[in-house]
Amino acid sequence: MQVYAAELADVNTCYQMDKSFTTDYVWQMQSRDGGRTIDVRFDTVRLPRSMRVAYPRSPDELAELWQKDECFLVIRNLEDEPVGFIVAQPHLWQKLLWVSNLVVHPRYRGQGFGTSLLKAAIDWGLEHNLNRMILEVQTKNYPAICFAQKLGFQFCGYNERYYDNGDIALFFSRSI
Repeated sequence: MQVYAAELADVNTCYQMDKSFTTDYVWQMQSRDGGRTIDVRFDTVRLPRSMRVAYPRSPDELAELWQKDECFLVIRNLEDEPVGFIVAQPHLWQKLLWVSNLVVHPRYRGQGFGTSLLKAAIDWGLEHNLNRMILEVQTKNYPAICFAQKLGFQFCGYNERYYDNGDIALFFSRSI
């Protein structure tokens, strides 16, 4: 597996790639406003059956992100086919790299492709003098939550109305 800066032809492949996932768990948010305090809690909840979830971002944004010439990397398998990608935006004043898209084709998940993409993005961030990375994830994307935690990311926040489809975004952070 090799990671490359995305080329225009890769953007179309990334656009067409199956970005959905299946989960048996979700992070369920509970909040209580007590007047002077607000309590927010996330509980891992097992679903009664597996759920297939659509990717929350519009694939139409990929071409726009590629044109910005930021961190848009593609990983290829041994047959030189793109099987995953990562897109991250630098926030220079915070010295932070914000990962907005991390996708591996379902057939190649669990084989190290996602880890390789994330490590390549970390290298990109270090080359651009960044020292922190944020990864955004849907509360429904339990596989990605576990992946982030396995790689040393820690929960650092959420946004209740982040995605166009109404899903809650979780944010995980780590030093790079």
